[in-house]
Amino acid sequence: MTASRTAPGTASRTAPGKASRTASPTASRYDTALGWGWGRGRPLASTTRLVLYALVLLVFCGPLLAVLTGAFDRTPDPAEMSLIPRHLTLDNFEVAGERGLWTYLRNSLLITGSALLLQVSVTVFAAYALARHRFRGQALALMVILATMMLPEEVIAIPLSLVLGDLPGLGVSLRGTLLGMILPMGGWGFSIFVLSEFMKEIPVELEEAARVDGAGELRIFGQVILPLCKPGLGVVVIFGFNMIWDQYLLPLIVATSPDQYPLTVGLQLMRSVPEVGIGALLAGALVALVPSVLVYLAFQRTFLSGLTTGAVKG
Repeated sequence: MTASRTAPGTASRTAPGKASRTASPTASRYDTALGWGWGRGRPLASTTRLVLYALVLLVFCGPLLAVLTGAFDRTPDPAEMSLIPRHLTLDNFEVAGERGLWTYLRNSLLITGSALLLQVSVTVFAAYALARHRFRGQALALMVILATMMLPEEVIAIPLSLVLGDLPGLGVSLRGTLLGMILPMGGWGFSIFVLSEFMKEIPVELEEAARVDGAGELRIFGQVILPLCKPGLGVVVIFGFNMIWDQYLLPLIVATSPDQYPLTVGLQLMRSVPEVGIGALLAGALVALVPSVLVYLAFQRTFLSGLTTGAVKG
């Protein structure tokens, strides 16, 4: 009887202590991905972790810091580049501007802004039709859209050049115009696929309730579906902007003079001129980098929430 009364009490007093003493080393060991924890008694693990973090920062931030430093530094020889500017100057931007940098930037902003607006408009309507309606050939349409994502740009370069040189049924050539660089970017299979899958997660009950209240198709689309798709739109805008901004082959096909080149092609043209130094090229690279960073910062919240949507349920 005494054993029966004291055993539970003893177990209740000692089991938690033993569990906490035995479980804490295991838990602290696997708190991180590499199994290393902070704290006293682990100087080797802490030092190794700091070294790995420093290497990762150097690999990813080193080139960016080199571009930032070289753009504002007078560096005539690429072998003399350093991560710390020695002679601060704005001459690199002046030299790049004399070689048409600001004209290339203007063309890139005009092409990217117009093409992105067209692409998002096409994407939201196409995704709404694929996600919220049922029609014959829907699976075939989705398969064709996904197939366009699997074709490299080099494969469609020649057919695209022929089509833009003589539009079927119109007999109009878009070669040598900015419109010829904008229209081919109007539809992108990746954006349509991402947004359509996002729209499928919206409950049908919301749409049915709106129809009961007398809302029409456009009102449901504009006031019910689109406001709930802001995270997905953030993903579409950021990826779409980067895709259009980084275009290189399409401007080469369409443009007929250097005045029509965007930044991607313009920087390559500047690189082929011996008189343009490495500093001017880095200044142009920095100018080309800034818009992408600004767009990501502007849509950062919606982008991250769009990527994590559906990861946690309940």
